[in-house]
Amino acid sequence: MTGTDLTHGTDLTNEAANDLTNDPADEGQGGNAGLTRRWQGSLMDNYGTPRLPLVHGEGAYVRDADGTTYLDFVGGIAVNALGHAHPAVVEAVTRQIGSLGHVSNLFVAEPPVALAERLLRLFGRTDGRVFFCNSGAEANEAAFKIGRLTGRRHMVATTGGFHGRTMGALALTGQPGKQEPFLPLPGDVTYVPYGDAEALRTAVTEDTALVIIEPIQGENGVVVPPSGYLKAAREITRATGTLLVLDEVQTGVGRCGTWFEHQAHEGVDPDVVTLAKGLGGGLPLGATVAFGPAAELFAPGHHGTTFGGNPVACAAGLAVLDTLADGAALDEVKRIGEKLRDGIEGLGHPLVSHVRGAGLLLGIVLTESLAPQVQQAAQDAGLLVNAPAPDVVRIMPPLIIGDAEADTFLRALPGVLDVVNGEGRTGE
Repeated sequence: MTGTDLTHGTDLTNEAANDLTNDPADEGQGGNAGLTRRWQGSLMDNYGTPRLPLVHGEGAYVRDADGTTYLDFVGGIAVNALGHAHPAVVEAVTRQIGSLGHVSNLFVAEPPVALAERLLRLFGRTDGRVFFCNSGAEANEAAFKIGRLTGRRHMVATTGGFHGRTMGALALTGQPGKQEPFLPLPGDVTYVPYGDAEALRTAVTEDTALVIIEPIQGENGVVVPPSGYLKAAREITRATGTLLVLDEVQTGVGRCGTWFEHQAHEGVDPDVVTLAKGLGGGLPLGATVAFGPAAELFAPGHHGTTFGGNPVACAAGLAVLDTLADGAALDEVKRIGEKLRDGIEGLGHPLVSHVRGAGLLLGIVLTESLAPQVQQAAQDAGLLVNAPAPDVVRIMPPLIIGDAEADTFLRALPGVLDVVNGEGRTGE
């Protein structure tokens, strides 16, 4: 059996799943098998065979082309901050596309200006400027160029870090397997162990243009640095006049329970912050936010993108920020994250070592390298999770989940782990 139909009385059933009714108009031609065959005949094989053909989503639930419903704790890889088809995003996008769509960068519209102003207020800085693009890789590519415009060439990044697959961003990505097919890459980049402040201190010189760090390494398995690491990085870079770039593509926009994860660390005021994923609420939207002298380095002709600052995407971004700013939304992210962490660790399951991360970016560290098997068993049980490392299961649910979704996940997880551990099997 592949998947569990949450709308037919299984242990995973809840009201939200029951509301995700089947509409034949939504189904992929020929069900899961048919839509997968169509994918094979039309799209490049960048990502391998899709895990599932999905045709509909609502809140924290999605449905595949065969009509099976799943609790989505992947969230588009931390993109769907408000879940699927959130009314605020739907209304904002509908209103904007009905009045003004794309205008190019030759003109300006209200949504990108309003979104830039809102972001700068959330950072609490008065010396910033924003460059809008369409993805995290593009945001980091812009940061790479800002570094070059300092007149310095040397850059420092971390082993295991992931910043995107465009050439500049890939040069900063500390994962040789992803780089090897595209060597030589631009830039003079030194890689240092993530979380090692002394190694960073040794690598950074007065010739170093920038240091780029993720507050939490998401793609490397939700790796959390030691306490004080980001503050030390700020002190090291300030001493040499080096830009500190924080890649908050995955950790930003409330994902970890604060607007931006570095704000949870005292004494950290970066020169550049890159954003994407949750910022657009499902639409392609990235941002490079620079402060102080770094904000003045770009001049006309240095960098650009046709679709960056698209009014429709920026309207969605404003809807995301408005929704998360309402009431105690970020406090709820922290609370539900702690509930999930405590519940998972409280299982005392032999396959679970511990849980790391912050807010609703969590990595379940396993005692064996069985994360891909857990990912598949979870899917078979109606849960979508992700395996970024052989021994880590990552969960990145929509930020709007509550106790019902957390309880559903925690009820189902023991059976999933038992299947992989050879102790039981999922329900039929």
